[in-house]
This record gives sequence, C-alpha cells and structure tokens, in this order.
Amino acid sequence: MSSSATETPQPVTPQAMREVLGHFVSGVVVITSVGPDGPVGFTCQSFSSLSLDPPLISFSPARTSSTWPKIREIGRFCVNVLASDHSQYSNGFARSGTDKFAGVSWTPAPSGAPILDGVSAWIDCTLWNEYDGGDHTIVVGRVADLGADAERLPLLFYRGGYGITAPLPPSGAEES
Repeated sequence: MSSSATETPQPVTPQAMREVLGHFVSGVVVITSVGPDGPVGFTCQSFSSLSLDPPLISFSPARTSSTWPKIREIGRFCVNVLASDHSQYSNGFARSGTDKFAGVSWTPAPSGAPILDGVSAWIDCTLWNEYDGGDHTIVVGRVADLGADAERLPLLFYRGGYGITAPLPPSGAEES
C-alpha cells in the first residue's frame, strides 16, 4: 500500500491497530508477585528482552490494570513465559475480580514472586523504571535471576488466538 504525499492521513483506529498488529506473533507471559495480601498476577503479551548489559526486560500493562499498581508497590516481580499447554493460565490471569491463583501450583522465585509450574521460562526482576506509553505503561525490569526448560514450547498469540510452534534449528542470527 502507498499513499500520495498530498493526501491527509486518516486517524488510525484501535480496530485497525488490533487487526494489522495481530499479524505479529507474540508470546504470552504472566507477571506475578507476592505481597502482604498474597500472590498477584496478570497476563501480558507486550513483553520483550531489552538489554543484555545491564540485563533488562520490558512489558506494557494497560493503564486500566488493577494488578500492576500492586506489583509496582512491591517492586519485585517474575515474568512467567507460558508454555504451549498454558492457555488456561493466560485466560485465568486476564480476568479481574477472581482468585487468579485458585488451583494454580507455583514455587517462589528468589524474590519470592511466583514461578508458575511448567512454564517455558521465568525471569525474576526488580522494577527499574516506568515510562508513558499512551494507554499502557512501559515497564522496565532489571533481571536478577532467570531459568528455562528447553523441553517446554511457548504459547503463542496470533490474530486473536493461541498457537504453538515446533522448534527450528538455530539460525545463527544474533539478537540486536
């Protein structure tokens, strides 16, 4: 698609953003922490590695999240990279007003934040900084510890639904 330089661009609608950006495959994570009232967590698909030195990650909770302010106050959290059979975790931790940890087994990360059983990977962090991201907050966490299970394939999100992938041979490409 191309447009003439003389045309006035039309505003991009949230529906158009969702439709077009839904073509980008993402993983699904659950951000967890534990505070004085017990464990808390929420589903997030806007997650990425940010820096190797220092070790940083980022994710973006919606400004409407009622869970992120609780985790922010705690200052420590664990990013749980969901495995291919964890769509129930993704759905359960996306709901408000429910006991998200009912029936969910977990072990504490070094920070005490929950590592959900069977995840593909986990990243234990401290809050590094936050930035304005429109209707989301851009959160940067400093990695304190992490681990992965090479046998567990990740849960993927694509065009409004879940999917899985088969492992491919290494490409040799380095992260930029």
